[in-house]
Amino acid sequence: MARGKSRSDTIARTITTVRGLAERGDVREIVLTGVNLGDFGKGPDGNGRIGTASGRPATIAATDDSQGREEDLFGLMQELDGIEGIDRYRISSIEPNLLTPEMIKWVAESRRFMPHFHIPLQSGSNRILGLMRRRYKRELYAERVQLIKQLMPHCAIGVDVIVGFPGETDEDFKETFDFLHTLDISYLHVFTYSERDNTRALEIRPVVPMEVRNQRNKQLRNLSYQKMQYFTRQHEGQTRKVLLEGHVTTSMMEGYTDNYIKVTTPYRPEWVNQVIDWKLG
Repeated sequence: MARGKSRSDTIARTITTVRGLAERGDVREIVLTGVNLGDFGKGPDGNGRIGTASGRPATIAATDDSQGREEDLFGLMQELDGIEGIDRYRISSIEPNLLTPEMIKWVAESRRFMPHFHIPLQSGSNRILGLMRRRYKRELYAERVQLIKQLMPHCAIGVDVIVGFPGETDEDFKETFDFLHTLDISYLHVFTYSERDNTRALEIRPVVPMEVRNQRNKQLRNLSYQKMQYFTRQHEGQTRKVLLEGHVTTSMMEGYTDNYIKVTTPYRPEWVNQVIDWKLG
């Protein structure tokens, strides 16, 4: 209710903004982000917003455009890939039904789009997905992950999951846990369901006790840790490109590889906001 109808900037205006950032010379990475990024190009005219910080990736917020506009996220990605002066792009959270196979194949062949996806799942139970009114099922999710890993075995895949949604039984949670355990993913963002006024979820029974929600959250956070450890170990000894970020309050600096492995190293001013070839160990 608060955010209103979906809206985003046009491809043309977004490209103009990105070219302006490229001309500045201090932006290495841009993140495409929005409430529902996969719906880019739909709805009434709006204005995109840019957030930047020294030594940090820039973010472009999809905030959509004129009615009847025939634009979409894939078209934007294709235009962005040809802009000189920006080293890296990332796609923020995008629902599996809006992450098309052609987009995945494009990223696999792209010069600048990083091998990293964050794809909300929310539940591994089709019954719970139905109660959540999600527009996809777990089978589609598994297909997207399989295609990504087939084309980019080194790709990082993050997953959003909600535990304790009303009506979630022990069997539903086990189905979610087992599904995530078998998926070739890299990490989880785990959220504990909390009641919100004026939502249909308040009408669903039974309500999951808070202690059970917290227990399920802990189990999935442990699974996330194991997934990330396994993913990181797979790349030990490899040399990958890392964008190092500046920190003025510590003697350390950190950054992320193209496939979202975190690197921490003693601070060196000449490395701030630079893409460095880094051997993982």
